[in-house]
Amino acid sequence: MARTPVIQRNELSPLLTGFMATLGGVGLARFAYTALMPQMVQAGWFGGGQVAYLGAANLLGYLIGALAAAPLAERLGALRVLRWCWAGTALSFAACAWPLPMPWFFAWRCVSGISGAILMVLGPSVALAATPLLRRAALGPLMFCGIGAGALLSATLVPLLARQGLGAAWWALAAACAWAGWLGARHAGQLPAPAPLAITPHAQAVPATPLWTWAVVLVMLAYMTDAFGFVPHTVFWVDYLARELRLGDAYASTQWAIFGLGAIAGPLAASLCATRFGWWGTTTGAYALKALAIAMPLLWTGFAGHAVSSFLVGALSPGMAAITSGYLMQLIGPAQHKRMWGYATAGFALMQAVSGYFMAWSYAGLGSYQRLFAIGCASLVLGTVLIAASRARIRYQGVL
Repeated sequence: MARTPVIQRNELSPLLTGFMATLGGVGLARFAYTALMPQMVQAGWFGGGQVAYLGAANLLGYLIGALAAAPLAERLGALRVLRWCWAGTALSFAACAWPLPMPWFFAWRCVSGISGAILMVLGPSVALAATPLLRRAALGPLMFCGIGAGALLSATLVPLLARQGLGAAWWALAAACAWAGWLGARHAGQLPAPAPLAITPHAQAVPATPLWTWAVVLVMLAYMTDAFGFVPHTVFWVDYLARELRLGDAYASTQWAIFGLGAIAGPLAASLCATRFGWWGTTTGAYALKALAIAMPLLWTGFAGHAVSSFLVGALSPGMAAITSGYLMQLIGPAQHKRMWGYATAGFALMQAVSGYFMAWSYAGLGSYQRLFAIGCASLVLGTVLIAASRARIRYQGVL
């Protein structure tokens, strides 16, 4: 008997819709700028403190987009909003292909963040809704691999094209966003009707789990510590290696490519670990490992140490979202998960924006990124403690 392929033909449209949304939304709209930061300083477009603030502008836009995604989808339709946001990411790169004043760049980096957040919220949601229930666990992690693919693409394109001029790198990334948008929009228009949920009489009789339990609050707070703590790697890592440590663009780009490889592997590893170790054990271990990985540049300064740090933080950037989401579903059940995950995403985006501006301000005052890695590590250590404590609190299911 012929074997069933891993990805069936009728699953390509949902898969590519979600993949291109995460590729354009975070893989390019956010992570490509990380590879561009040292190039912009070396080309004389902006100073080190200015590029740090421009990186934070994307995080501010991400917060706005995360809050606006659901209302816009309800009013205008999810597919139409997705098409506009794919176009917005491409336009945000094309508009920055000239050395114009900082307010111009700030505005377009905000646009990039807004578009990217909406793509991240709506793209996988629309794609998974059109995926059969039994195939969502298999296809969902693959959709989030677009984040790592975008980081890997930017690590390859930016150093090569920057030799021809920084504008060429911006235009190439704009073209990559446009291609992702064209392919994503094409397949989004071919999505089947949302797959119905199979609800049994027994499932209907199960009472809803209280939404705001102590365990849920601890997990939500931990997820916000992750948002605060991983900013040094996802915004400043390439600039730190290339300029502050003076290791060169090629070295920094190689490390960013390793980060991208980790981000591709992370969502796939998350589901395997959760199956073997359970959601609480996987989530606690992931927070502890990420804390160590963020601090590693201060402890192990050679290529191997940087590579391990790059890969682990890369893997645990999209991977942490999948793990935390799964743990929350275990705590409150699938019926209320979407609502709570919306709260978690908004809190994550808020703390990410706060962290971006705090760390940009800290770098402007200190002139060094090193202390930021220590702060990021401390934030994830706190998150680990919160997740570890959440298991003891599961037995208390009273509403706050």
